[in-house]
Amino acid sequence: MPTPADAVLLQTPLHELHARLGARMVPFAGYAMPVQYPGGLIAEHKQCRESAALFDVSHMGQLRLLGDDAAKALESLVPVDVVDLAVGRQRYGFFTNESGGILDDLMITRREDDLFVIVNAACKDADIRHLMTHMGHRCTVQPLPDRALLALQGPKAVTALSRINPALSKLTFMTGMNASLAGADCFVTRSGYTGEDGFEISVPASQAEALARALLALAEVQPAGLGARDTLRLEAGLCLYGHDIDDVTTPVEAGLDWAIQKVRRAGGARAGGYPGANVIDEQLALGVRTKRVGLAGLERVPVREGALIVDAQDHRLGHVTSGTLAPTVNRPIAMAYLAANHALPDQEVYAQVRGKNQPMRITPMPFVPHRYCRG
Repeated sequence: MPTPADAVLLQTPLHELHARLGARMVPFAGYAMPVQYPGGLIAEHKQCRESAALFDVSHMGQLRLLGDDAAKALESLVPVDVVDLAVGRQRYGFFTNESGGILDDLMITRREDDLFVIVNAACKDADIRHLMTHMGHRCTVQPLPDRALLALQGPKAVTALSRINPALSKLTFMTGMNASLAGADCFVTRSGYTGEDGFEISVPASQAEALARALLALAEVQPAGLGARDTLRLEAGLCLYGHDIDDVTTPVEAGLDWAIQKVRRAGGARAGGYPGANVIDEQLALGVRTKRVGLAGLERVPVREGALIVDAQDHRLGHVTSGTLAPTVNRPIAMAYLAANHALPDQEVYAQVRGKNQPMRITPMPFVPHRYCRG
């Protein structure tokens, strides 16, 4: 989400470290964030695909939900199974509104004494108000502004992190545990936003720079910024809130219905009870008019967000929500919403770029295979 030019930008606990590393800083969700380092976006992207990259994601919102009723309370706002989530397990979810639109997507981890939740930076203030308003009377909603968040991503992330704490190699995808790292009491999940194996590390803000330095001292690890994070997540077919999903897009239209467990669907033991349940259940049963698809360019012209998608007769079919020239697959890729009756695998469509129709093919996602450690 863009930040007004005259706004005072917040800084993460790693701000001075970014400056010393030569990062180019940009406004993002109200924060000054590193978009890339001197080596450049392409090098950072490849570093993550081939070795390990360290991202500062401390702008994200972290919070705890405490109390015996916390899981049931959270289920009143999300269409995912929280009640049955086992200790140490993590789950992807989203807040919905009365029309079934997505207010934000989030990560939920069940811990011994609480639910640990991570939300998007641009939405965190609204999310906290949403939680306080609708479930603050049922459980304690505790924001964690005194914690930073680091993401160590890539095939060698486990090798690097295991040098600091070998126990973390036992984690598998979408699990988490408490761990000591460089003298800091951290909570670590084996998850991320790149399609690669990796970890997200919640660390006290006062100890974040020391931990980041310890990680960057490892041979496998280099820093990476928001630019590479965006190209990596797009190759992985992962949605960016405010672009590929928003409050007028439903989980079914977005192709995120896999995240709605059977127990929460019509006929399930805890069906409905969340905002927009009737709309979403109807779409699950009857289908949708528009859907998110992947597009691969047939020529080397990048296609960006907002480009119109048309057929051979210039009839409008939809629009692009994210696009880039993908470093790993070495061709333009995009995500778009198309009319469902035209969203057919391998169909050729056209993106309008600077007055010209660029051919693209509807392609399954992810564009680059996920390499999560599933155990």
